[in-house]
Amino acid sequence: MNIAVIGMGIIGGSFCKAFKKYTDHYIIGINRTQATLKQAYDCGAIDEIGDENSLKKADVVIMAVYPQAAIEYIEKYGSYLKKGCIVTDSSGIKMEICPKMTELSHKFGFEFVGSHPMAGKETNGFSSSDAELYKGASYIIVPCDASENAVKTLANLALKIQFGRIKYTTPEEHDRMIAFTSQLPHVLACSYVLSPCCMNHKGFSAGSYHDVSRVANINSKLWTELFMENREPLLKELDLLIENITQITDAIKTNDEKRLQELLEQAHKTKEALGE
Repeated sequence: MNIAVIGMGIIGGSFCKAFKKYTDHYIIGINRTQATLKQAYDCGAIDEIGDENSLKKADVVIMAVYPQAAIEYIEKYGSYLKKGCIVTDSSGIKMEICPKMTELSHKFGFEFVGSHPMAGKETNGFSSSDAELYKGASYIIVPCDASENAVKTLANLALKIQFGRIKYTTPEEHDRMIAFTSQLPHVLACSYVLSPCCMNHKGFSAGSYHDVSRVANINSKLWTELFMENREPLLKELDLLIENITQITDAIKTNDEKRLQELLEQAHKTKEALGE
């Protein structure tokens, strides 16, 4: 197939490199910055430096850009897409993007399947991309109203490039769970490193500090968009987190060792039950 990847950051670049390593598909790179496209072409990550005209021959289009940018791109260039091609996103929110992209799919005649690769690094850009980034990772698919064939095609592509698991879900469940598994930890990490102690942590820190602070090395523009577009599920998780922290805080303040141990043991048993 002809696969067009729009956006040559860590996600798009890793898709390109993985496709070139594990499949025989023809890969077209499209990116705002031409220097990055040349870098991708020179290292063999793409077969062609493309533009909107390249969409006319694409069987699959992967939007590896910010959610709103993906919508705006298809609004502008959707007429270039050939009828029946599969378009997917890679964004961390779905209730915002899925209805709009589905509406555009009806207008322009393509099939939209929402997706979210559960992989990444603390660094960004094409230079951080890796053919093995998705190895063993989960690939979330939100079918929307796409055909079974389109969904299967996308799932098979994901497995070919070494994703370890396909998870099917709805936009609502996706955003609710991502608020907990991804967005809340980023809020927690950012809040944690805002302590004045953070600047003096060296020599005092080990695994715990690095585990909690790791994702605070954040793309602020992207995550601001993700937080705001998923505000209701995220606010619910933040309220629960604040409630749980308050319970531990109150137990310490009141010198209630029994209550404190109960809370810590509850957390221990929860984690233990997951077998992780």
